[in-house]
This record gives sequence, structure tokens and C-alpha cells, in this order.
Amino acid sequence: MDAVAEPVTQPVRLRGRSYLAFVLTPVVPVIEWLKDLSAVELSRSAITHLILSLEKKNIRVLGIEGVDAALLTSTMPPALSGGRTCAVALAEPERPEVKPAVASLMLDSPVRSGQSVMFLEGDVTVLGSVGSGAEIVAGGSIHVYGTLRGRAMAGVNGNPTARIFCQKIEAELLAIDGYYQTAEELDAGLRNRPAQAWLDGGIMRIAPLI
Repeated sequence: MDAVAEPVTQPVRLRGRSYLAFVLTPVVPVIEWLKDLSAVELSRSAITHLILSLEKKNIRVLGIEGVDAALLTSTMPPALSGGRTCAVALAEPERPEVKPAVASLMLDSPVRSGQSVMFLEGDVTVLGSVGSGAEIVAGGSIHVYGTLRGRAMAGVNGNPTARIFCQKIEAELLAIDGYYQTAEELDAGLRNRPAQAWLDGGIMRIAPLI
């Protein structure tokens, strides 16, 4: 006859943990919080009515504190004691990252003849040259690290503080905030030299870069 194995009882380990719960504390005047709740001590029937009222509002009561334990019945949530006040901070909603507006445009290749570059939001920087017949239009300043042979128009959005810089000036036209000079007006002593252009009281000044 086969022996019947006795069931083996596995030990169960219970670990105590702390839980965060909301505590509803009556505050006078309580008629605005719950019509049938008052600031005086509640009777057993009043406690029962309060629990049922909260359940109708989908509020589950896990325990009751601050009342006489003799007033609680077996069908009510258990009495609690020793609870500690916990301040709950409201977390601010996460705000989307705001990227700063682009204030400059950099071109790492030459602007060839016939090409037009327009950037009204800020400065334009050209690491190469600007060919004859090409055009640069900027809301801010214009920086050309090579030869400027085409047209450069800076401060077109009404920015009189904008400037034009270049390593070699052979420009067909320079303009800042609507004031301009053509190639015919350019001083011959400035040609093929590093130069800058700016406005001085409504007059365009062009000078070599030192």
C-alpha cells in the first residue's frame, strides 16, 4: 500500500509597510462639506450614515480615527490610532521644453552667383565667399569670411544697429536698414581689404577692419 505524503506547510513572511492615505477632518462650518456632518461627536448611527454617504461618493474608508472604539461595529472600517500627519505637496505639471528662437544662420559653403539667401530672424554668417550676382538678406548683421562680391542687405526688419563684415570687399551693393551704397560709391582704397559697414545717423560708413 502506497504511503500518502503529508502536505508540507510553507512559511509565509509578512512584512510591515507604511501606506499614504487621505484623512478627512471635519472643519466648521461642515454643512458645506457634507450636509449631515457636524463638528460635534458622532453617534453610532451618525457614523454609519457618514460611511454610507462617503461610499455613495466613491470614497472608500479604510479606517476611522478619533472616535470611541465602542461606537464601531464589525461592519465598519477598523479603528486606527497613532497615525501621523503627512503633508502632501502638489506637483507642478511638467512643462514642455521651450527651445530658444534661432538667432543666426551659418552657411559652411560659398554662396554662388545667382543664389539668394534670406534669413529675417537674425544674423547670417558665410564661411566662404559670396559670388557676383548672389544676394544675402538678413534681419541682423552679415558676416562673410571670404570675398563679398554680390549684394549684402542687413537689418532689413528695421534694425539700424546691424553691420556688414567681410574679409575682402568687392560688393555690388551694401544696404543696412534701407540705406545703401553701390559699387560705384565704394572707395577704391577699401577694395580687396577686410572691411565693415555700419550706419551713423542715417549715413552708411565703410571702414577697413584693423
